[in-house]
Amino acid sequence: MNKFNQHRRTVLKSAGAAAAITALGRIPAFAQSREIKVGYVSPQTGPLAAFGEADKWVISSLQEKFKGGIEIAGKKLPVRIILKDSQSSPNRAGEVANDLILKEKIDLMLVSSTPETANPVSDACELNEVPCISTVVPWQPWFFGRGGKPQTAFKWTYHMFWGLEDVIANFTNGWKSVQTNKKVGGLFPNDGDGNAWGDKYLGFPKPLAEMGFSLTDTGRYQNMNQDFSAQIAAFKKDGVEIVTGVMIPPDAKTFLTQAKQQGFKPKVITLGKALLFPGAIDALGDLGDGLTTEVWWSPWHPFKSTFTGMSAKELCGAYEEQSKKQWTQPIGFSHALFEVAVDALKRSKDTSKPAIRDAIAATSINTIVGPVKWGGQGPFKNVSKTPLVLGQWVKGKKHKYELVIVNNAAAPTIPTNGK
Repeated sequence: MNKFNQHRRTVLKSAGAAAAITALGRIPAFAQSREIKVGYVSPQTGPLAAFGEADKWVISSLQEKFKGGIEIAGKKLPVRIILKDSQSSPNRAGEVANDLILKEKIDLMLVSSTPETANPVSDACELNEVPCISTVVPWQPWFFGRGGKPQTAFKWTYHMFWGLEDVIANFTNGWKSVQTNKKVGGLFPNDGDGNAWGDKYLGFPKPLAEMGFSLTDTGRYQNMNQDFSAQIAAFKKDGVEIVTGVMIPPDAKTFLTQAKQQGFKPKVITLGKALLFPGAIDALGDLGDGLTTEVWWSPWHPFKSTFTGMSAKELCGAYEEQSKKQWTQPIGFSHALFEVAVDALKRSKDTSKPAIRDAIAATSINTIVGPVKWGGQGPFKNVSKTPLVLGQWVKGKKHKYELVIVNNAAAPTIPTNGK
């Protein structure tokens, strides 16, 4: 019996999870105790919903661990987690963040998934002096996209994820293993990710040129674009054999479908964001076979949870057993947010926001997504980098398509299981 099965009966089914989340960790023994409130914002609906698909399950799966409360400065205190939906909208993300901060009076904010959610929430926390831990955004669009200054950084907001330098290294490592003319077509939308990935200095153009790749960048397009004919025509004209970019899933499906219809057949397609999720690949049908993408977390990552003791493989297995869905990458980072939060709260000198913030800043912990350490594992004191490898979708045995790791040159501690 694995660690999950020991408490699996206590895990809430997803249908009832939403109602139970706001009361998570509250039991009668704590009736007179101060309650620790943790806000969590992620895209539960809208075009980015795949990023937040597993959040309710992750929170529910930790219910048993939270029942006993958390000991802070010698006192056992109940914990309440309040999940809010950003609806994939920056404006909505800012609104729910302010509700959590000003109405719910949270002690700590957690936020995940793309600049459209993480940046407005982080900004609200910085403005209102609330400690915040964010993830699932490359650090450049999170840091520079919010006006971060290398000399001063931020006071209240801390981030854990990889950077564009890591995704560029992984993508190009994969491309170099294939015989191509090194001509790359870029698909960069007019959003936080697209503007960062396509930036002449921070993004893909400069390092690609230095490695001998030529880039055809047709400019920024609007998300939910219905016509990629102009991009496809430009790629065909320039003889592009590699296509890359950072697209939302609906746009990737539109582009790939139209590329096939218009006879554009590149040798390699490596897209960030859009190809991360099993549901998005299944929706592509035969177009999904052989596509490549970044892998931030998988069952093969050799890490364990400090909170539950479960391995990455066990956590994926638990999710598939309970949800009846294929594992998905955000599971690990959603879980890791709570690992880091609990670790910081336990080390906090008291329950004040400055004390919690200081505990976060002093974090050094080995989580289910790898080591997290601020002030020593990233380019700036507010950024802790996590490892990244390259994956490819192939026809599977258990699932229609399965994601395998095909290149680990950028993070050798994570094993490959495909070519």
